[in-house]
Amino acid sequence: MITPKERIIVALDFRSVREARDMSNRLKGRVGVFKIGMELVYSGGLELAVELVEGGDQVFLDLKLLDIGHTVMQATKAVARLGVSFLTVHAVDEKTMTAAVEGRGDSALKLLGVTVMTNLDIDDLKQQGIAEHSPSQLAIKRAQMAANCGFEGVITSGHEASAIRDTIGADKLIITPGIRPAGADIGDQSRVMTPARALSAGADYLVIGRPITQADDPVAAVEAIAAQIEVGA
Repeated sequence: MITPKERIIVALDFRSVREARDMSNRLKGRVGVFKIGMELVYSGGLELAVELVEGGDQVFLDLKLLDIGHTVMQATKAVARLGVSFLTVHAVDEKTMTAAVEGRGDSALKLLGVTVMTNLDIDDLKQQGIAEHSPSQLAIKRAQMAANCGFEGVITSGHEASAIRDTIGADKLIITPGIRPAGADIGDQSRVMTPARALSAGADYLVIGRPITQADDPVAAVEAIAAQIEVGA
């Protein structure tokens, strides 16, 4: 059985590898996964990813791949060689996702389709020329497409988690960003949810960054979030 702490994915959204390494050292063994995103990747984060994997940690490489099929395939193949556990790909079309599946091959890398970014609302989608769907409708559509293409799971707001769980079934993973503990500032997110609510809605893992990494005591912040999950707060 997965413990509350193991469901926590800590976003190492730092400018430098040194800061990210310091945080991962403080939280090692206290959370389930460390997420390395684009900002850190461009500052040496791939080397840190390998370091964490070799140290026995699970790593979520949040690259949100989107390009022509051949490029996505080759990039996914390269990521699979790093030994990380998760990789994100934008779930916008079958060509992109099928290419990622081909690149992943028979490795243990789990592919996660990014449905709709949690900082987007319906007006943002209209700016992108997507006027026929609300964020929720689009997320559900893309989640189904990702599942059909052979992805292991999706990234989606907690607000869509329940409907997506009904759509893609129990064997697929749902990872939810935009998580804010009760009473926390929502920051730059538009569609947020508390940890317990997201899990009750169908999420398997929770991506949490600033509420942990910018806390005065990150370890205590993890403990408090795990306690909220435990009691369903």
